[in-house]
Amino acid sequence: MKIIKKAYKFRIYPTLEQIIFFLKNFGCVRKVHNLMLDDRKKDYKSTYILSK
Repeated sequence: MKIIKKAYKFRIYPTLEQIIFFLKNFGCVRKVHNLMLDDRKKDYKSTYILSK
């Protein structure tokens, strides 16, 4: 039995208003991700590295 995989590509053409919306939202998401990553790094250092 042969398995066939399918893929679809879509191209979007956002309006200027949509581009601004995406840029603002992705900027906020990136900021939150980096803050949470920094928290995890600090927690790792304080829990695993300093406790040994």
